[in-house]
Amino acid sequence: MSRRAPGKLFIVGEYAVVQPGHPAILAAVDRQVDVTVSASHGADVVIDSDLSPEPTRLRRSAGGLAPLGADDEQRVRDGLTHVVSAIETVDGLLAGQGLSAHPVHLSITSRLHHEGTKLGLGSSGAVTVATVSAVAAYHGLELSQDARFKLAMIASSRLDAGSSGGDLAASVWGGWIEYHAPDRAAVLDMVQRRGIEESIRTPWPGFEVRALPAPRGLTVEVGWTGRPASTTALVGSLGKRAWQGSTSQRAFVERSDACVRACADALERGDGPELLRQVRGARRMLAELDEEVRLGIFTTTLTALCDAAEAVGGAGKPSGAGGGDCGIALLDATAQERIPHLRKGWDAAGVLPVPIHLQSTKGSAA
Repeated sequence: MSRRAPGKLFIVGEYAVVQPGHPAILAAVDRQVDVTVSASHGADVVIDSDLSPEPTRLRRSAGGLAPLGADDEQRVRDGLTHVVSAIETVDGLLAGQGLSAHPVHLSITSRLHHEGTKLGLGSSGAVTVATVSAVAAYHGLELSQDARFKLAMIASSRLDAGSSGGDLAASVWGGWIEYHAPDRAAVLDMVQRRGIEESIRTPWPGFEVRALPAPRGLTVEVGWTGRPASTTALVGSLGKRAWQGSTSQRAFVERSDACVRACADALERGDGPELLRQVRGARRMLAELDEEVRLGIFTTTLTALCDAAEAVGGAGKPSGAGGGDCGIALLDATAQERIPHLRKGWDAAGVLPVPIHLQSTKGSAA
């Protein structure tokens, strides 16, 4: 049983979207994670990943999945925590329905990395969604998009309740979306009190997702800084600072929400120039936040990536938490001759153009 889930790029709304109910715009990309589930012989769970040199073996226990040996434990820590949490979450759903989880062998391949290094395209979210989908389907459970997202959100929140879940939503719904994050603390409390099955059937506070049209008359270029970054570390660092809960934070969130609304309106009207203007404004907002709290959102390379986009009449910004990973450039699609100039500027700054396209139509993770 095979399932796939695409990666994502943030367009606008980073940082504000971690607050429950506040929006961001994301787009799914044409690269994905594939997960195939088959019968396992010899261990309750075996995970084969193209990013790991050896299979990882686990057994089911009352406390969840336990690695069989020290090497298995190390491989889980080195990159399989989201996969393990996704399997445990589906196991919990099956148990709540009085069903037994079968021994499973997972084969995972990812196109969201460059020579084993993550590109910042939401690989953790994509593998969580694909694993939930494939393991559930192997057990005869065909899930709605809403149920897939909620199971993936539970699995992700158990590891990091600070994650917005925007990457999960993009992986599930595909295309361009406006996403409002649920209250993850309330969700985890609901799961604890009511169980997984009832929790995924219940409306979640703050959660909303809606499809948006792809931009008309614009093209999107993606550049990789060559430096991986930790979204969890950056968002977690911001949450520990005095800025959290301050007047300045509230003002930033209000400005970000207004920018997301304006971008959504521009997409729906097909107003490319207004979208470019708003994306430039989103870059300035992130730069002002970085200047105020010194998070390290803008590296020298990311700044050069954005400057090169604006130098050819486009708009550029980090995609996601910054600190490395990817940035995006939006350009007038009729000005194809500007793309070589953009890439020349990126090359001078050490930015690697990534041959990625954004999904233009609404899709699914199945």
